[in-house]
Amino acid sequence: MDLFDSQPLNLPDASLDYRPHWLDPATADAWFQQLAAETPWEQPQLSLHGQRIPVPRLLAWYGDPEAVYRYSGLIHQPLPWTRLLGEIRARVEAVAGQPLNGVLLNFYRDGNDSMGWHSDDEPELGSEPLVASLNLGGPRRFDLRRKGGGRIEHSLQLESGSLLVMAGATQHHWQHQVAKTRKPVAPRINLTFRLIRSRP
Repeated sequence: MDLFDSQPLNLPDASLDYRPHWLDPATADAWFQQLAAETPWEQPQLSLHGQRIPVPRLLAWYGDPEAVYRYSGLIHQPLPWTRLLGEIRARVEAVAGQPLNGVLLNFYRDGNDSMGWHSDDEPELGSEPLVASLNLGGPRRFDLRRKGGGRIEHSLQLESGSLLVMAGATQHHWQHQVAKTRKPVAPRINLTFRLIRSRP
């Protein structure tokens, strides 16, 4: 299989392009090790029903100076691009076909770390957001469901070195999650590149 083999996913009202072997294993491992060691990881707290709850994963937000990002009641001021993240951004932009001025790094340390159901539909992402998701480290299951629906309609096993590009109307009609799991899983870093179009 070609390393850049693309697998479009035919979900209604969605534009999903999954490239399972986008990176070779050696590069994926080297990037994982460097990002895990060098990133100034944080674990912010969310306000939920009057309680402060830590986000169930570690994260960091990098971007151009104007790429201030607000989601889940948090405001993220961008850290400046590192040399490695700048290199990764250029390669991802070549696939996305558009500029990307920010990246959210999520570090899933084990199966207890997770991302709940959500859509990347914040106003500053524009009317049809493009989100390019690069996966490094241990594989995790990525679930999709219709907005307003209760059941998982599609799942992907996101492997190390894979790239998933969500575009078009995807965020208007679909939600996604990375659920907790009791199965033993290796640490994983997910980089989601996006274009912040305006200040929050």
